[in-house]
Amino acid sequence: MKTTIDAHGVWSPRGRGFAMGVVQPEGKVIHFTGQVAWDETEQIVGEGDVAEQTRQCFRNIERVLAAVGGRLDDLVAVTTYYTDRSQLPLIQQVRAEFLDANNAPTSTSIMVAGLGHEDFLVELAPIAVVPEDRFITP
Repeated sequence: MKTTIDAHGVWSPRGRGFAMGVVQPEGKVIHFTGQVAWDETEQIVGEGDVAEQTRQCFRNIERVLAAVGGRLDDLVAVTTYYTDRSQLPLIQQVRAEFLDANNAPTSTSIMVAGLGHEDFLVELAPIAVVPEDRFITP
């Protein structure tokens, strides 16, 4: 399990579901391609709905992690790219559905002019560390 860092003298996540830092645990580091709201047939899930698109991103992340014996609590960092500042609270609400605030990864959120498809509203680029005893070689 990772160790999170929240230091005095810097701003605080205040329960927003991320840590200020994470000490990377032992295990296999998994770097992801940015996950978008495509299903397995490359159909967009939740067109026009940032919350549903975010859920699909997390479902995709879960599936990739499961393929190597990982779980969402193995995430050590998530970078979120989004296209509309007003949608960030919805993205954060969905994130809280999937991630335990007491074992949260670090988080970076970046508003962008657009993503790889005109209908994508959000893209998540995580990094995970799967413990050796659970890791399954793909």
